[in-house]
Amino acid sequence: MRIDLHTHSAVSDGTDSPAELVATAAAAGLDVVALTDHDTTAGWAAAAAARPAGLTIVPGMELSCRYFPAGEPPISVHLLAYLFDPLHPAFAEERVRLREERLTRGERIVTALAADGYPVEWAQIVARSDGGVVGRPHIARALVDAGVVDSVDAAFATVLHHRSPYYAAKADTDVLDGIRLVRAAGGVPVFAHGLATSRGRVVGDDAIAEMAAAGLLGVEVDHPDHTADQRAYLRALAAGLGLLRTGSSDYHGSNKRTPIAACTTEPDQFEELLAAGTGVPVVTG
Repeated sequence: MRIDLHTHSAVSDGTDSPAELVATAAAAGLDVVALTDHDTTAGWAAAAAARPAGLTIVPGMELSCRYFPAGEPPISVHLLAYLFDPLHPAFAEERVRLREERLTRGERIVTALAADGYPVEWAQIVARSDGGVVGRPHIARALVDAGVVDSVDAAFATVLHHRSPYYAAKADTDVLDGIRLVRAAGGVPVFAHGLATSRGRVVGDDAIAEMAAAGLLGVEVDHPDHTADQRAYLRALAAGLGLLRTGSSDYHGSNKRTPIAACTTEPDQFEELLAAGTGVPVVTG
């Protein structure tokens, strides 16, 4: 059984439509795929409607969060949320706030770039998103299309890097509050790519223990941005904290080089995840 629990469609920052994504999952030999777009559930229905025979779809989302260490600047962290009730009022309200944060932050970045002569226009970027949640990847794609950089990765390594003068922060959810919201909505919160140092600062073991005490249920261990040593470390840490372990590709279509099913989740861990989620069922048949 092959299970990939972290993928993105064009509803957020991937390039495949939800229908194309589930077709790609089936063609890659997956039995289970989770759709985890950033801060939105808007792709769930389209993915379910296009589900190929034999493929199970796990409704999910990636939640933008911050961890606030005492006496230090906040650290960006992401939660994967599975099987939650999308109509839970408090969680739905927070998702709306996060999407609005993404929009205003994106407009600030593009305004600053345009003021310095970069050939990007906010209205054009929003129009090209086709109603998706607009974020830095959409700006990166515009920079690629304009010939400013060669790839989305190059954009993130230069003008969109968090140390770039064009970078703008957004007010993400406190991760402890995010965990509580996911649990209140019947969902399963899993800490995403927690040791991916290539993305910036990462939290320590004490933070993950604090997250577990707040209701975290799992850790994404096998991820393309984790080294073999980091995976082994997270596997031991998860065992010590009684957390389930997931594995996934973090697939973004052509916005990233990583193919779908590059990393996968062990079937027994998937069964634990299913048993813990009470908000919505998986889509199967």
